[in-house]
Amino acid sequence: MKNEKSFKKVAIGLIAFVAVIAMMFVIYTQFLPASVTGKKEIVAEVVLADGTSKSYEIKTDAEYLREALEEKKLISGTESDFGLFVTTVDGVTADETKQEWWCFTDNGGQINTSVDQTPIADGGHYEITLTVGW
Repeated sequence: MKNEKSFKKVAIGLIAFVAVIAMMFVIYTQFLPASVTGKKEIVAEVVLADGTSKSYEIKTDAEYLREALEEKKLISGTESDFGLFVTTVDGVTADETKQEWWCFTDNGGQINTSVDQTPIADGGHYEITLTVGW
C-alpha cells in the first residue's frame, strides 16, 4: 500500500515535469523571431575595443545574421551546441586571457539569440563590438 502511494506521487510528479517542459518549448518556439525571405541590405558595423569602427554594407538573400556575415567572410569561430561561437570578426580575434568577447547588438539593442538564430531584415544595422570584461 505504501509503495503504491509512492509510485503514484512519483508518476504524478513526472507527468507534471514533462508537461512543464513541453509548455516551455511551445512558448519558446512561439516567441522566436521569424525570418524574412528575399533580398535585403543590411549594415554590419565592427567596433574595436579602442572605439574605432568600420561599417560593411551587405546585400544578401540570407535569412539569418550568420549567413550574411559569413558571405562577407567577416566572422569565424567554433561550433557549439548553440551554434557558432564567434571568436574572430574582420580578422581580429578576441583574446580570452584579456576577457575579450564579441557583443552583437541590433540598432544598439541587445540580441538575445545566437548569430545562427538572429533573423535579419532589410535596412537592419547590426553592431559587433569587441568587449572587454565578463
